[in-house]
Amino acid sequence: MNLKTIYVACLLFISQLVISQEGIPVFADYLSDNLYLVHPAMAGAANANKIRLTARKQWFDVDNAPNLQTMNINFRAGEKTGLGAVIYRDENGRFSQTGVYLTFAYHLLFSRDRTDLNMLSFGASTGFIQSNVDLRGLDDIFDPDPVILDRVQKDFYYNVDIGLSYNYLEWYAHFTIKNLLPTVRDIFDNNTPIRESNNQRRYIFSLGYLFSLGNGDGEWGLEPSLLYQATDETQESTIDGNVKVYKDLGEVTTLWGGLSYRRSLDGAEFSQDGTSVENQQLQYITPFLGVNYKKWMVGYTYSYQSNSIVLSDGGFHQITLGYDFGKQKERWNCKCPAVNSK
Repeated sequence: MNLKTIYVACLLFISQLVISQEGIPVFADYLSDNLYLVHPAMAGAANANKIRLTARKQWFDVDNAPNLQTMNINFRAGEKTGLGAVIYRDENGRFSQTGVYLTFAYHLLFSRDRTDLNMLSFGASTGFIQSNVDLRGLDDIFDPDPVILDRVQKDFYYNVDIGLSYNYLEWYAHFTIKNLLPTVRDIFDNNTPIRESNNQRRYIFSLGYLFSLGNGDGEWGLEPSLLYQATDETQESTIDGNVKVYKDLGEVTTLWGGLSYRRSLDGAEFSQDGTSVENQQLQYITPFLGVNYKKWMVGYTYSYQSNSIVLSDGGFHQITLGYDFGKQKERWNCKCPAVNSK
């Protein structure tokens, strides 16, 4: 097997792994007041309409490193109905995805009035996604070969996410199934097509509570939370342990920040000397910081992969910008920042 054949085989194999990461990757941005990006049931759940933009870049010292941009909007369209939309672009070397999600949510209020929060929400999103594989320029590296097509291969498909959320006073819980529909697609449409995995389904569950510390102006809040996710096809699972702290700086400003630790529950085997086999689990340490001022929000997260074998020592940087618009409903009488806006 010559070098060119090995390269093409690796390209096809990697493309299968990358594109099977269907939909928007789940990073730590949900900790920056961006729960709707992960859980469709949160569309329109807050007392204000929201716009959120994110930009994420990995490994500044690596060419064609992964990067992700998202823009989403969600709002209440009636007493019990929420709507939302997400536009995103995810790039990883020669592979990229561009997609749009449209969301409908329904909120059941068990509360007597605004003095207590007791709300069960259901949400469903339909995603329309285009995957691209850029094969241009590969024949500049090797001799021309019919297996290598000097063009951008494209594939268009759709899928559905569903979920439910429960907000009760300072407690909250969310459960979402992403990529509900099984799909089988040809990644490449040449004479030797690669069939993509037929099940990219992902399950996400999160739980948290906010503790109030102190009273009056300058009040502090402490919010521990967990997020667990698992995928069907790869049989991978991870868990996030998070701590978020809030500090009120007057009536219109809240400073917040914290730390997230993500750990894979599955190990990956590797060898550094070609003989002994070692095992490591994916680990991310993510500090984050942000501020809400009136209707505006800005946040920053930095993720560091704390494994012995990594592609780069550079970190993962993400900026989140937000704006709350429209006529706000009365605030709930609870310390529940996910549904209470300034």
